Amino acid sequence: MSSEQDHLKDTDTEARFEFKKEQNAAVKSDKGLTEEIIRMISEDKDEPDWMLERRLRALKQYQNMPMPTDWPGQPDLTQLDVEEIVPYIRPDVDQREGVDDWTDLPDEIKDTFDKLGIPEAEKNALSGVGAQYESEVVYQNMQEQWEEKGVIFCNMDKAVQEHPELVKEHFMTTCVPPSDNKFAALHGAVWSGGSFVYVPEDVTVEMPVQAYFRMNSEGMGQFEHTLIIAEEGSEVHYIEGCSAPKYGTHNLHSGGVEVFVGEDAHVQYSTVQNWSKNTFNLNTKRAICEENGTMEWVSGSMGSKATMLYPCTILKGRGATDTHITIAFAGEGQDIDTGAKVYHNAPDTSSTIESKSISKDGGRTNYRGLVHIADGAENSSTAVECDALMFDNESTSDTMPYMEIEESKVDVAHEATVGKIGDEDIFYLQSRGLDDDDAKKMIVAGFIEPITEELPIEYAVELNRLIELEMEGSLG
Repeated sequence: MSSEQDHLKDTDTEARFEFKKEQNAAVKSDKGLTEEIIRMISEDKDEPDWMLERRLRALKQYQNMPMPTDWPGQPDLTQLDVEEIVPYIRPDVDQREGVDDWTDLPDEIKDTFDKLGIPEAEKNALSGVGAQYESEVVYQNMQEQWEEKGVIFCNMDKAVQEHPELVKEHFMTTCVPPSDNKFAALHGAVWSGGSFVYVPEDVTVEMPVQAYFRMNSEGMGQFEHTLIIAEEGSEVHYIEGCSAPKYGTHNLHSGGVEVFVGEDAHVQYSTVQNWSKNTFNLNTKRAICEENGTMEWVSGSMGSKATMLYPCTILKGRGATDTHITIAFAGEGQDIDTGAKVYHNAPDTSSTIESKSISKDGGRTNYRGLVHIADGAENSSTAVECDALMFDNESTSDTMPYMEIEESKVDVAHEATVGKIGDEDIFYLQSRGLDDDDAKKMIVAGFIEPITEELPIEYAVELNRLIELEMEGSLG
């Protein structure tokens, strides 16, 4: 590996994310969203008729649904024009299903993921890796020891072809139907790439599997779909990284995530999203948790122009448990609207939501959450904690928790704090030898520690470094 790439991975986080490559596409759709474009995408993927039919149904639902504009305090979406977004770009890679050796990738794509450090991470700490570039997964690999136990980790396009019954049953049916919201319908029409993870009964995947999504081209949309099925008694940790360079026109990221957690199964879904400040980040993520199942969401969101992201868990079975741990960062011109939703639909279920946000230079963060405890979900409990840190008087942080409690035999707790970095805190740290910038970085690192301690060490270091760069105003 070149010394330049070593330097990028070891020291220069800013350069790792901000570089751009010339577009080299094998297939590129027109802008906008029409039936002809949907048919072209499906034909290019050689999809079965049933998937094309689902895409076309989702397109009709998208066309009939209004843009969300009436939520209190929601991000401004008026600058987002889906008709100006290119929904599909297939990179010029010889093997359509992707390769399983980094050396088989075109040089410009291989260089991209080298700079992001993905091959090195695979060697050191991962059970499997997938890498998506534009609209297609270009690399996918799973360690043999897990394949021998029946674990499947492949891209979604391959899953449609090779595991159709599993995909038919789970893909945008009960978990995230296209009717859920306008952007779920958009996603259902133009989805491309993403990850398919299947873990058989009583199998524990001891090291995380990772997917990385890179949006390289100006004015495009990325619509990857992630489908995770953890059977009874299984366990898996899925990590997702996302990034894009800055351009003068808007990009759109509208991914979809569906997680099915079987009885006594445990799934952790961790994501660090570092989109550029010209990107609208509008996702739909949801998990369905069966009896005594455990779902954990750990997420860091920063960099986009506007984010609307509210991972949701449906606690369907008795004793199911859900945890949400999130961090959001908003700088100048950014509106990061994140939160969580939990539906307690069975007795003895529990949920914990811990949300932290940081805003500076006039940026806005908002926690928007919903906890619903259904009638009959007795002996359930929920605890929601929202903490916000602001750097200046121009920045804002809001909290919008909604509680719908239909059962009396439950425990419900909510706590919210908002604060600024105080002069006395800075003075104390300066008296211990730190300068002003380092003092602020130390305070922020302590503030987000509950999130970083839930991440693998390399991701925790990356998240801390990204937030430092955001504080410096270095990232686009």
